[in-house]
Amino acid sequence: MAIKFGYHTWSYSSFGSWVPAYTLDETIKRLSRMGFDGIELGAAAPHAYPPYLSRARRREVRSLLDDHGIEVSGIGPAPTGGPGFNPSSPLVEERRATVEHYRAISELCAEWGAGSLVYLPGWVIFGTRRRQAWAWSRECLAEIADDAAQYGLTVVIEPLAENSNLCESGEDAMELMEDIERPNVKVMFDCSHVRYRRESLTDYVHLMGADLRQIHIADSTSTQVRLPAGQGDEDWEGLIDVLLDTGFDGYLTAETGFHRRGINPDQDARTGLEFLKPLVARKCAERTGASPRQ
Repeated sequence: MAIKFGYHTWSYSSFGSWVPAYTLDETIKRLSRMGFDGIELGAAAPHAYPPYLSRARRREVRSLLDDHGIEVSGIGPAPTGGPGFNPSSPLVEERRATVEHYRAISELCAEWGAGSLVYLPGWVIFGTRRRQAWAWSRECLAEIADDAAQYGLTVVIEPLAENSNLCESGEDAMELMEDIERPNVKVMFDCSHVRYRRESLTDYVHLMGADLRQIHIADSTSTQVRLPAGQGDEDWEGLIDVLLDTGFDGYLTAETGFHRRGINPDQDARTGLEFLKPLVARKCAERTGASPRQ
C-alpha cells in the first residue's frame, strides 16, 4: 500500500480567481521542489486545455514531468462558462461536446502518464426532471468510460455538493458507478463537499471502500473553506487511521486556496504537505513499529 501526495494546480492556474497565475512549466518545477509525488490538472488554460496543446508542446510537458520526477495523478474538466461541458444538459449538442472533450482529456492523460480521469456528473437545468438529467449523465459517462478504457484509464466520479444539484453525496456517486457497470469506473470525494453536507470524512471512506481511488484534501472551519490540511477543524488523524484500515492505495490531493484572489499558492501547497506527510508517516510507523520516514 502506498499513499501518495498531490496538489491540484487550480490555485496556480487562473481558476476560481484569475490571479495569481503561473505557467504549467513553472508550476511543475515548484511543486516538484516541495516534494509532491504528483499534480492534478484541470483541462483549462493556461495549463491543460487540449485544443491549445500542440503535439510538440505535449512532448515538452511530458519531458518536464519526467525530468522533475513528478507525475500527473489525474486530469478533469473545468465545466460551466462558454461551452458548458455539462453531461446532464438538455442540449444534445452540449452533451456531445462534453463527450468529445472528455475523449480529448483521455488522450492527454495517456500522453502525460496520468492514471485517472475525473468525471463531474453535471447539474440539472431548470425545467428538466432530475431522473432525466441523471439518465443523460449516465449515457455520457458510459461513452467516456469506454473511451478511457482504451488507454487503460480509471474514471473517478466526484460528487459535488457545493456546486451541483445532481450528484451531491457519496451515495449518489456509488449509485452512478453501480448504474454504469464498467470495471474502470470508480469513485472519489472532496473533503470540502463532505463538510458542506455536514457529513463525516471517515464515513465516506467506509462507504466507498475498495472503490475509493483518490481524495481531494481541504480543511475548513465554521467561517473558512479550502484551507490547507491542519489549518481547520477536520479530524485528519481519524481519516488517516481509517484509510490505513481499509487499505487505501492512492492520492491525497490538496485542492485548496483557489477560491480567492491573493493566495500565495507556494505557501498553501507547502503548509498542507508539511502537515499531512509526517502524519501519514507516523501513522504507518505506529502500525509497523518502525521509525517514521518522511
